[in-house]
Amino acid sequence: MSNPDELLVDIAGMVESGQSNQMSLTVVTSGAVITGRLAPEAVWRERVSEVLTDSDRLGSFSGIFTGGGKGDDKGGGGLAPPTHLHFHVARILQGAVGIPETGGMYRVAIQDVSAWTVGEFSYSDH
Repeated sequence: MSNPDELLVDIAGMVESGQSNQMSLTVVTSGAVITGRLAPEAVWRERVSEVLTDSDRLGSFSGIFTGGGKGDDKGGGGLAPPTHLHFHVARILQGAVGIPETGGMYRVAIQDVSAWTVGEFSYSDH
């Protein structure tokens, strides 16, 4: 979407301001279907940092996510509307399968969302 959906921006803003991780959402972005729960950016960054810290090869990248660099969204703080959705426990739906099985951490630019719905789509484990 060249003009981000204001309703989707409002949903992201509520997640940011309420520090809630209970909003389930499914989006279509660049042909991919991603389904999962939204998290506040700070919570999402902390979790990604934890995962990277535990990695022998990628541990040095963990500080990028906790340092709060230039790429910070302003979230629900009133300064600027959120520009990204931060998914956790999320899956990319591919046919009847959700990838990864355990859920992943995805950051999606709101302007790139072409369709969305509240709630998660289920997938089938074979």
